[in-house]
Amino acid sequence: MKTAIIIGATGLVGSDLTRQLLVHPDYSKVIVFVRHATGLTDAKLTERIVDFEQIEIWKEEIRGDVLFSALGTTLDKAGSKKAQYRVDYTFQYQVAAAAATNGVPCLVLISAAGASERSMIFYSRMKGELDRDVKRLPFQRLRIIKPGILKGARVESRPTEEISIRAMQVLGKLPFIRKYRPVPATTVATAMIKAAGMEEPGFREFELEEVFTLAKQ
Repeated sequence: MKTAIIIGATGLVGSDLTRQLLVHPDYSKVIVFVRHATGLTDAKLTERIVDFEQIEIWKEEIRGDVLFSALGTTLDKAGSKKAQYRVDYTFQYQVAAAAATNGVPCLVLISAAGASERSMIFYSRMKGELDRDVKRLPFQRLRIIKPGILKGARVESRPTEEISIRAMQVLGKLPFIRKYRPVPATTVATAMIKAAGMEEPGFREFELEEVFTLAKQ
Protein backbone atom coordinates (compact mmCIF):
# COMPACT_ATOMS: atom_id res chain seq x y z
CA MET A 1 0.00 0.00 0.00
CA LYS A 2 1.24 3.46 -0.92
CA THR A 3 1.29 6.93 0.58
CA ALA A 4 0.29 9.77 -1.74
CA ILE A 5 1.36 13.37 -1.20
CA ILE A 6 -0.66 16.16 -2.84
CA ILE A 7 -0.12 19.88 -3.24
CA GLY A 8 -2.96 21.79 -4.87
CA ALA A 9 -5.60 19.57 -3.26
CA THR A 10 -8.23 22.33 -3.16
CA GLY A 11 -7.94 23.19 -6.87
CA LEU A 12 -9.99 21.99 -9.82
CA VAL A 13 -7.90 18.89 -10.58
CA GLY A 14 -6.40 18.48 -7.12
CA SER A 15 -9.75 18.20 -5.36
CA ASP A 16 -10.89 15.46 -7.74
CA LEU A 17 -7.51 13.75 -7.45
CA THR A 18 -7.79 13.74 -3.66
CA ARG A 19 -11.23 12.14 -3.75
CA GLN A 20 -10.11 9.49 -6.22
CA LEU A 21 -7.06 8.59 -4.15
CA LEU A 22 -9.11 8.31 -0.96
CA VAL A 23 -11.09 5.43 -2.52
CA HIS A 24 -8.21 3.93 -4.51
CA PRO A 25 -7.20 0.45 -3.29
CA ASP A 26 -3.48 1.00 -3.89
CA TYR A 27 -3.25 3.93 -1.47
CA SER A 28 -3.60 3.58 2.29
CA LYS A 29 -2.66 7.18 3.15
CA VAL A 30 -3.18 10.52 1.44
CA ILE A 31 -1.26 13.52 2.79
CA VAL A 32 -2.31 16.95 1.55
CA PHE A 33 -0.36 20.15 2.12
CA VAL A 34 -2.80 23.01 1.70
CA ARG A 35 -3.21 26.70 2.48
CA HIS A 36 -6.88 26.21 3.39
CA ALA A 37 -8.83 23.23 4.72
CA THR A 38 -10.22 20.85 2.10
CA GLY A 39 -13.42 20.19 4.02
CA LEU A 40 -12.87 16.45 3.59
CA THR A 41 -12.89 13.87 6.37
CA ASP A 42 -11.54 10.38 5.79
CA ALA A 43 -9.53 7.80 7.72
CA LYS A 44 -6.91 7.82 4.95
CA LEU A 45 -6.55 11.59 4.91
CA THR A 46 -3.85 13.59 6.70
CA GLU A 47 -4.34 17.32 6.17
CA ARG A 48 -1.52 19.77 6.86
CA ILE A 49 -2.34 23.47 6.59
CA VAL A 50 0.94 25.16 5.75
CA ASP A 51 2.52 28.40 4.58
CA PHE A 52 4.23 27.75 1.25
CA GLU A 53 6.40 30.79 1.91
CA GLN A 54 7.93 28.91 4.84
CA ILE A 55 8.62 25.47 3.41
CA GLU A 56 11.73 25.13 5.58
CA ILE A 57 9.42 24.56 8.55
CA TRP A 58 7.59 21.56 7.10
CA LYS A 59 9.71 20.19 4.23
CA GLU A 60 10.82 17.17 6.31
CA GLU A 61 7.21 16.00 6.35
CA ILE A 62 7.12 15.60 2.55
CA ARG A 63 7.59 11.84 2.59
CA GLY A 64 5.74 9.08 0.80
CA ASP A 65 5.63 7.06 -2.41
CA VAL A 66 4.26 9.60 -4.92
CA LEU A 67 4.13 13.39 -4.98
CA PHE A 68 1.19 14.68 -7.01
CA SER A 69 1.84 18.32 -7.86
CA ALA A 70 -1.31 20.19 -8.91
CA LEU A 71 -0.72 23.61 -7.40
CA GLY A 72 -1.55 26.66 -9.50
CA THR A 73 -3.28 30.00 -9.75
CA THR A 74 -4.31 32.52 -12.39
CA LEU A 75 -2.81 35.87 -13.29
CA ASP A 76 -6.02 37.64 -12.25
CA LYS A 77 -6.12 35.91 -8.88
CA ALA A 78 -2.40 36.31 -8.21
CA GLY A 79 -2.41 39.98 -9.18
CA SER A 80 0.87 39.99 -11.08
CA LYS A 81 3.11 37.75 -13.17
CA LYS A 82 5.65 37.72 -10.36
CA ALA A 83 3.06 36.48 -7.87
CA GLN A 84 1.74 33.84 -10.26
CA TYR A 85 5.27 32.62 -10.95
CA ARG A 86 5.80 32.28 -7.20
CA VAL A 87 2.85 29.88 -6.93
CA ASP A 88 3.06 28.00 -10.22
CA TYR A 89 6.84 27.66 -10.42
CA THR A 90 8.62 28.45 -7.13
CA PHE A 91 6.32 26.69 -4.67
CA GLN A 92 5.95 23.60 -6.85
CA TYR A 93 9.67 23.38 -7.52
CA GLN A 94 10.57 23.81 -3.84
CA VAL A 95 8.17 21.04 -2.78
CA ALA A 96 9.43 18.76 -5.56
CA ALA A 97 13.05 19.39 -4.57
CA ALA A 98 12.28 18.64 -0.92
CA ALA A 99 10.45 15.44 -1.90
CA ALA A 100 13.40 14.28 -4.01
CA THR A 101 15.80 15.01 -1.13
CA ASN A 102 13.55 13.02 1.21
CA GLY A 103 13.65 10.02 -1.09
CA VAL A 104 10.16 10.21 -2.62
CA PRO A 105 10.62 8.03 -5.72
CA CYS A 106 7.92 9.43 -8.03
CA LEU A 107 6.65 12.86 -9.08
CA VAL A 108 3.50 13.36 -11.13
CA LEU A 109 3.21 16.98 -12.25
CA ILE A 110 0.44 18.85 -14.06
CA SER A 111 1.93 21.11 -16.71
CA ALA A 112 0.13 22.44 -19.80
CA ALA A 113 -0.08 21.63 -23.48
CA GLY A 114 2.48 23.65 -25.41
CA ALA A 115 4.62 24.37 -22.33
CA SER A 116 8.11 25.43 -23.40
CA GLU A 117 10.90 27.33 -21.70
CA ARG A 118 11.41 29.14 -25.02
CA SER A 119 7.80 30.24 -25.44
CA MET A 120 6.99 33.93 -25.95
CA ILE A 121 3.82 33.39 -23.88
CA PHE A 122 4.41 33.95 -20.17
CA TYR A 123 2.20 31.08 -18.94
CA SER A 124 3.65 28.54 -21.39
CA ARG A 125 7.20 29.65 -20.63
CA MET A 126 6.63 29.43 -16.86
CA LYS A 127 5.28 25.89 -17.19
CA GLY A 128 8.13 24.95 -19.52
CA GLU A 129 10.73 26.20 -17.06
CA LEU A 130 9.22 24.09 -14.29
CA ASP A 131 9.14 21.02 -16.57
CA ARG A 132 12.80 21.58 -17.41
CA ASP A 133 13.92 21.99 -13.82
CA VAL A 134 12.05 19.07 -12.24
CA LYS A 135 13.68 16.82 -14.84
CA ARG A 136 17.00 17.60 -13.14
CA LEU A 137 15.79 16.34 -9.76
CA PRO A 138 16.74 12.76 -8.77
CA PHE A 139 13.32 11.12 -8.95
CA GLN A 140 13.26 7.48 -9.99
CA ARG A 141 10.09 8.16 -11.99
CA LEU A 142 8.84 11.47 -13.39
CA ARG A 143 5.49 11.80 -15.13
CA ILE A 144 4.34 15.11 -16.61
CA ILE A 145 0.71 15.52 -17.62
CA LYS A 146 0.13 18.29 -20.19
CA PRO A 147 -3.61 18.78 -20.79
CA GLY A 148 -5.31 21.39 -22.91
CA ILE A 149 -8.12 23.60 -21.57
CA LEU A 150 -9.47 22.20 -18.30
CA LYS A 151 -13.20 21.71 -17.88
CA GLY A 152 -14.97 21.41 -14.56
CA ALA A 153 -16.90 23.20 -11.83
CA ARG A 154 -14.69 25.98 -10.48
CA VAL A 155 -15.41 28.00 -7.36
CA GLU A 156 -14.43 31.27 -9.03
CA SER A 157 -15.83 32.57 -12.32
CA ARG A 158 -13.50 32.72 -15.33
CA PRO A 159 -15.51 34.26 -18.21
CA THR A 160 -12.72 34.19 -20.81
CA GLU A 161 -11.92 30.56 -20.06
CA GLU A 162 -15.61 29.60 -20.20
CA ILE A 163 -15.90 31.14 -23.66
CA SER A 164 -12.82 29.22 -24.81
CA ILE A 165 -14.24 25.97 -23.47
CA ARG A 166 -17.56 26.45 -25.27
CA ALA A 167 -15.76 27.28 -28.53
CA MET A 168 -13.43 24.29 -28.29
CA GLN A 169 -16.28 21.93 -27.47
CA VAL A 170 -17.75 22.79 -30.86
CA LEU A 171 -14.47 22.89 -32.80
CA GLY A 172 -13.26 19.76 -31.00
CA LYS A 173 -15.71 17.72 -33.04
CA LEU A 174 -13.59 18.35 -36.12
CA PRO A 175 -11.14 15.45 -36.62
CA PHE A 176 -8.03 17.55 -37.22
CA ILE A 177 -8.37 19.53 -33.98
CA ARG A 178 -10.11 16.92 -31.83
CA LYS A 179 -6.99 16.51 -29.68
CA TYR A 180 -7.36 20.13 -28.53
CA ARG A 181 -10.85 19.63 -27.06
CA PRO A 182 -11.38 20.58 -23.39
CA VAL A 183 -10.41 17.88 -20.92
CA PRO A 184 -12.51 17.28 -17.78
CA ALA A 185 -10.62 17.75 -14.52
CA THR A 186 -11.66 14.27 -13.43
CA THR A 187 -9.98 12.83 -16.56
CA VAL A 188 -6.73 14.61 -15.71
CA ALA A 189 -6.91 13.34 -12.12
CA THR A 190 -7.44 9.77 -13.34
CA ALA A 191 -4.54 10.13 -15.79
CA MET A 192 -2.28 11.30 -12.96
CA ILE A 193 -3.07 8.21 -10.91
CA LYS A 194 -2.56 5.93 -13.91
CA ALA A 195 0.79 7.63 -14.63
CA ALA A 196 1.89 7.13 -11.03
CA GLY A 197 1.14 3.42 -11.37
CA MET A 198 3.60 3.00 -14.25
CA GLU A 199 6.54 1.25 -12.65
CA GLU A 200 9.14 1.70 -15.40
CA PRO A 201 11.86 4.16 -14.33
CA GLY A 202 12.62 7.43 -16.05
CA PHE A 203 10.62 10.23 -17.62
CA ARG A 204 7.29 10.13 -19.47
CA GLU A 205 5.01 12.95 -20.58
CA PHE A 206 1.45 12.89 -21.82
CA GLU A 207 -0.06 15.72 -23.86
CA LEU A 208 -3.53 16.49 -25.25
CA GLU A 209 -5.06 13.28 -26.69
CA GLU A 210 -2.57 11.16 -24.73
CA VAL A 211 -4.17 12.38 -21.49
CA PHE A 212 -7.55 10.96 -22.56
CA THR A 213 -5.92 7.69 -23.65
CA LEU A 214 -3.97 7.31 -20.41
CA ALA A 215 -7.08 7.90 -18.29
CA LYS A 216 -8.92 5.11 -20.13
CA GLN A 217 -6.18 2.51 -19.70
